[in-house]
Formats: sequence, C-alpha cells, structure tokens
Amino acid sequence: HGKQQGMQQGMRQGKQHGESTMLLRQMERKFGQVSEEVKQKIEEADSDTLLEWGEKIISASTIDDVFH
Repeated sequence: HGKQQGMQQGMRQGKQHGESTMLLRQMERKFGQVSEEVKQKIEEADSDTLLEWGEKIISASTIDDVFH
C-alpha cells in the first residue's frame, strides 16, 4: 500500500516538474531571462496554479500579468 502511494506521489512530482519547466521555458521565450524570484515562485507552485499561469502567459504583456 505504501509503495503505491509513493509511486503516485513520485508521478505527481514528475508531472509538476514538467509543468514548471515548460512554463519557465515559455516565459524565457516570451519575456527573456527570468529572475531567480520568478523561478522559485514557479518551482514552488502546485500543478493547478502552474496550469492557470500557463494559460495566462498567452495573453500576458509582462511577467507580472501571468501571476495576477
């Protein structure tokens, strides 16, 4: 039982890492170099928040627009 729970947690973390990596790449492509503060904010965000920011980046004019 504990082994399966550990596998699920690992899969969630892997998915979240992939989402944060993708969002960082999109931000760097659109806005140029991002600050360490922004990188940390993205790396600490949960999956739902990353998806929301990923949608906002499409219409954002600035990095701040993505987070608000």
